Amino acid sequence: MSVKDSAIEPMTVAVQSSGRAAAADPAGAAVPHAVPRAGSGVLLAALGVATFSLTFPATAWALEGLGPWSVTSCRMTLAGLIAAGCLLALRVRVPARRHWPALCAVAGGTVVGFPLLTTLALQTSTTSHAAVVVGLLPLTTAAYAAVRNRTRHSRTFWGAAVTGAAVVIAFALQQSGGSPTAGDLYLFGALLVCAAGYAEGGRLAREMPGWQVIGWALVLCLPVAAAGTAVALAAEPVRLTGHTVAGLLWLAAGSQFLGMWVWYRGMSAIGVARASQLQLAQPLLTLVWSVLLLGEHLTPAAPVAAVAVLVCIGVTQRARG
Repeated sequence: MSVKDSAIEPMTVAVQSSGRAAAADPAGAAVPHAVPRAGSGVLLAALGVATFSLTFPATAWALEGLGPWSVTSCRMTLAGLIAAGCLLALRVRVPARRHWPALCAVAGGTVVGFPLLTTLALQTSTTSHAAVVVGLLPLTTAAYAAVRNRTRHSRTFWGAAVTGAAVVIAFALQQSGGSPTAGDLYLFGALLVCAAGYAEGGRLAREMPGWQVIGWALVLCLPVAAAGTAVALAAEPVRLTGHTVAGLLWLAAGSQFLGMWVWYRGMSAIGVARASQLQLAQPLLTLVWSVLLLGEHLTPAAPVAAVAVLVCIGVTQRARG
């Protein structure tokens, strides 16, 4: 694929405004749907980032009353039920056979891998330390997409991406005292699998609506998630509190379904690499929520890092391939 990955060509067939699935051809392949304009794509991707920024604080809340395996499996099960309900209500056709490999990558990376590994990491790591993963994720996603799609980007693009990632990493490490934690291995693994899930989902969102991409990935995992929920709840202690319920509901409905919906739709408009750079702002948003919801304290370096990251985001959005 050429550099047009960052500026997707207009689709010729639009889906109905009611949000129903595009019609399928006789072979079962979905007809390409209309993608948003670039400006709308940026707004949608930014909304997804804002939604994701609450994921780590919500996970910390959920862990107050549930074990890590229970949090992950319950999150997957609830989100899968929401997705299945939407797909059934709108009578969405089953995706074509050629779409399932990418859906498996989305499921493995964003439905199972990232939630499980980050939840395990947050048992020993603070939310600010875990933000290192989110800081590295845009660069990793862009690199994965560039290799996967054989796309070339300008030196300015990569320079701004690397600089932004470095700023976020330095800031997150400074917040956590600069020492590695026992959860670093989990965080590194989460980074790799999530980058693959984002990139493959972004590619697939050009052929089907973004909510269907994450919806079918969740349904694919639903049988395993339901079984895992039963086992985990029986094996781990359960103490339901207001924080636990609220955190779990946000993880399932917000982070896992609605956030991924707008995120993949945004990526379909502006490209995987450029959309991923918007996530440079996510760690800083997460730190803000950590102060408001978890009572953590920020240093005076926060506004400086915020300005530097926003500058890098602006450069990556304007850089030509």
